Amino acid sequence: MLNTQPTALSYDDMYEALIAAHQGLSTEQSHAMNARLVLLLSNHIGDLAVLKDAFRLARHSAAPEAGEPAVNSIVEKAAITPVVPSHAAA
Repeated sequence: MLNTQPTALSYDDMYEALIAAHQGLSTEQSHAMNARLVLLLSNHIGDLAVLKDAFRLARHSAAPEAGEPAVNSIVEKAAITPVVPSHAAA
């Protein structure tokens, strides 16, 4: 089961580290890094049912389909204001 309850993780610090990891990368390199990150974390999780649940929640968190329940607390928390990565700014 996917744990969607808030943890002691500092979301702001995690987001800052993620953005720092993307610094200096081209858009293509950034997308490739994100893909590798998903694969690494998926391997760490090691449970296909949990991964499918996470993929579903991530895909529908911005615009859930009609009749779909609201995304749970970890996505709704919105502790971090999304920004455009500096490499994508033109």
